[in-house]
Amino acid sequence: MKRLRRPRWMPIDPYVLLLLGTVGLAALLPARGTGADVASGASTAAIAFLFFLYGARLSTREAMDGVRHWRLHGTVLACTFVVFPLLGLASRGLVPVFLTDPLYQGLLFLTLVPSTIQSSIAFTSIARGNVPAAICAGSFSSLVGIVVTPLLAAALLGGTGGGFSADSVVGIVLQLLVPFAAGQLLRRWIGGFVARHKKVLQLVDRGSILLVVYTAFSEGMVEGIWHQVSPVRLAGLLAVEAVLLAVMLLLTWYGAKALGFGREDRIAIQFAGSKKSLAAGLPMAGVLFGAHASLAVLPLMLFHQMQLMVCAVIAKRRSHDPEPPAAAADGEAEPARDRVGTGRR
Repeated sequence: MKRLRRPRWMPIDPYVLLLLGTVGLAALLPARGTGADVASGASTAAIAFLFFLYGARLSTREAMDGVRHWRLHGTVLACTFVVFPLLGLASRGLVPVFLTDPLYQGLLFLTLVPSTIQSSIAFTSIARGNVPAAICAGSFSSLVGIVVTPLLAAALLGGTGGGFSADSVVGIVLQLLVPFAAGQLLRRWIGGFVARHKKVLQLVDRGSILLVVYTAFSEGMVEGIWHQVSPVRLAGLLAVEAVLLAVMLLLTWYGAKALGFGREDRIAIQFAGSKKSLAAGLPMAGVLFGAHASLAVLPLMLFHQMQLMVCAVIAKRRSHDPEPPAAAADGEAEPARDRVGTGRR
């Protein structure tokens, strides 16, 4: 498989700059009145379209091939949907010294969303890890997260100001699950079109997310909830997220070693198991939190940029690691990598 390339150093992800610019636009020119209704309707349609595309892109064949490496994928899922939420719950003890209650709700939501796909694959490739495993692990996490993230939000955020209610369940079904299922059902006929226009549809993806961010932060500005966040609180949030990321990076690396995984698998586990998806989290937050989505997604946006910067450095360092003795001697490491993604087709 051809290695994916990424800049040696990424001080700021350009897309994050667009997100921050959208937040600034919402702060200066928030949607009000009829404009807010139009933006809200467009945001709802954008979320549905995003998950329709997710369903249309997911290859059932690739997913079934990846099941062969179930121990690795189970480890990533456990990190994403068990260890992360436990750490999020533990951060409750930081309220009100480091975090306000709304920021804690956003931090807890951050720990519930699925892992990334694109950046996990890119960093795994740079570090000379198991790329097919990273592809499958990210895809599984995204698929499982469509169901598990709302359920975890219902259990952990319900009744605590998170905005989760019975109406949210209906919203999840209509805006997330139904479009995703429709995409899967129609994939047989539109899969080729989606593959041929991947770059164009990626722009549509990102544009839709920007619309969701603008709507969420506009509602936050109108509600005046930004007065609850001070520079000191933001600094506290960044410190807490830095610790959270460090713990997960160490746990995924040394935990995978303790479980007997080889170097290439450990790299895939570390990059897939320590990340959270901004693309999946933002639409879900729009459904679950409504007018409070702006504060709910702020921790996720900050964590997203932080994980890119830190993992870029780690991936670069891992790329200079010496080849394992087995790989140098008889070339066993490379076939082991190929088995995961191909299923020996």
